Amino acid sequence: MFRLSLVLFLFIGTTLAGIGVVAALSAGWYDTTAIIATAAVGALLAIPFSWIVARRLQAL
Repeated sequence: MFRLSLVLFLFIGTTLAGIGVVAALSAGWYDTTAIIATAAVGALLAIPFSWIVARRLQAL
């Protein structure tokens, strides 16, 4: 299950980090620190999400 969650993290992490960057730019935060911070938060949120999705896929 670890490998499956790692593969899912590649997709989910990229998506959530991109959503964070778009949200930061939409809010008018154009400085580098805000953009990197929101991308990092999105990538960190992807860790539990990918684990949950992998568990649910294994249960099928």
